[in-house]
Order: sequence, then C-alpha cells, then structure tokens
Amino acid sequence: MNTRFSTAFGLTTPIALAPMALASGGALAAACAKAGALGLLGGGYGDLAWVQREHALALSLSPDAAARLGCGFITWKLDEDASALDWLLDQPHSPAALMLSFGDPRPYAARIAQRGIPLICQIQQVAQLPLCLEAGAAVIVAQGGEAGGHGMNALNGRSTMSLVPELADALAAKSPHTLLLAAGGVADGRGLAASLLLGADGVLLGSRLWASAESLASTAAVQAALQAGGDDTARSAVFDVLRRKNWPAPYDFRALRNSLHRQWEGRVDQLRAAPDAARADYDAGVAAGDFNRAHVTVGEAVGLMHDAPPAAELIARITQETLRLLPALRA
Repeated sequence: MNTRFSTAFGLTTPIALAPMALASGGALAAACAKAGALGLLGGGYGDLAWVQREHALALSLSPDAAARLGCGFITWKLDEDASALDWLLDQPHSPAALMLSFGDPRPYAARIAQRGIPLICQIQQVAQLPLCLEAGAAVIVAQGGEAGGHGMNALNGRSTMSLVPELADALAAKSPHTLLLAAGGVADGRGLAASLLLGADGVLLGSRLWASAESLASTAAVQAALQAGGDDTARSAVFDVLRRKNWPAPYDFRALRNSLHRQWEGRVDQLRAAPDAARADYDAGVAAGDFNRAHVTVGEAVGLMHDAPPAAELIARITQETLRLLPALRA
C-alpha cells in the first residue's frame, strides 16, 4: 500500500505507531516494524533507563526490520533533561525517525539532522506549523482533540476532520515535500481511508495499538477500555494533577471518564489547591488495579475497539480494509 509516507520510510503500509509513554515499548515497536509499519518507541518523559532497555529489546526482536524503528519524546521534558535523546543519538543504530511533541522542536533539530534522521513534529494547530518547518520537519502529525492521552485542551484544540485538510493545504502551498500524518480518532480502515482522502499521507495510531498483545498497557486497563465507548472518554487536567505531571498549558489529557475523574470534573482548581486526598485515592486504585480510580489512556476511537490481538494482525486488518475501501490504492 504505497503513499508518499510508506515509500519514504520503506514501509508496506502508511501506519506509524504513536510513541505512547509507558505503552509503546520495545515489543510493540518491534511488532509494528516487522508488520511493515513505522515502530516508534514511547520515549515520553525521557527516562534514560527505560529508553535504553526498550530500545535494546526492540532491536533484538526485529533485527531484520531495524530500519523501521524510531522513537518519540515529549519536547518540554527534553528541555529539562535530554539525556535519553543524547544517548539515542550516540548509538550505532540510526533511528528511522525521531518524533517530538508538545514544545519547540528547534533546539533539538540540528542534533537530529546531523545524524541524518528524519524529524517528525506533532502539532494541534495550524499556527504551530511554521516552527516545525523552520526545524526542518520531514513529517507533520496533525493531532486532533479526539486523540487519547495528551493533546491540546478543548479551548484551543482542533478536530482531526478539519485540521488535517487545512494542514494539507498549508503544506501544499508552503512545503509540498513535507509529509502529513493524521492522528486522533483513527482505529480502523475507515479512519485510514478517510485520512488519505483528507490529504494525509498516512496515520499515527495510538489507542488502537495501545490495545494490542504487545502493548505495555495492563490487561485490566485494556479490558476496561474494550467495554467502553467514545462517549465514555473526557479531556481534562484531572489525571495530570493526580499523577503529579506538571503539564504546561494548553495541554491536557484524554482518558476514560471513570468514577474518580467524575468526582473532580469542573473542580480542577480545587483539586490543584488540595490534591493529597485525591492522589492517595488514585494511588490506591493504581496499586489495586482498580480502573474506577486509576486512569485508562484511550481516545474517542475506543468505541471502535473490541479486541486486543497482536499488532501485526491489527495492522494487516486496517490495511486490508483500507484497500477494500479505496481500490485505486491497489496500484
């Protein structure tokens, strides 16, 4: 299934694994790479030991597909500690791509370019595009508010349906060689086909691959997600406060709208002012595997997810469904 994205990165399908912190580990990245997709490790908050361990695992599991392995980081956390990125850039294996999200990529662009590594930048508004083009991004990810985990809040965020074509038009005018991926709300071949029709060159899959056999997400969390629908998710800062994650504005977090989340909806300022009791409740939920209190990181596409098979099966299923929907792509 050839698009500009799959051709540029030597893929057999225009799918990239979202580098989900603490979920997109070495096994999942390797499985995606072997299945013909781009496997991005969830470097996330830049935990050096985690990145070293999962990077080694990914390489050991997919030596024949190492050219499809990369990594992603939270940019504002790199501003505090870039040791994991520095370590990765010093390794003999050159990542297929490095993805930066939620911050200014320019301070890291030169180091990445020196290794000849393509830079992927995730954005949530058209206004963020110029900084990424200045940084030399090879790929832009258009992340809609439907996405699970971190994204732009409801006041500032956009929907995937309108953001993707607007960015496609902007890139066609300003930087036609730059590739575009859609993210947020995509979980099957219909979503991939729609993204291509909207002007994207492929998709970045998060929630759908979060619920896969190789994901590091807990079995209980996945089962809770598979019983939920898109109506059951919400975007807020509640779980960031409970998890002691000091995310900057305008970003917040989409997850299942469970009992603990509902207790604090509309009272986030109160939660920030006196979080101790709620944090203790959350911590107890995590320890007990009780997902009425612990968070389940999924987006609005959760209602399209009904199983958690191996990643290769999911990728093949999505690709085949897309080809059925868009027969012109068979050529």
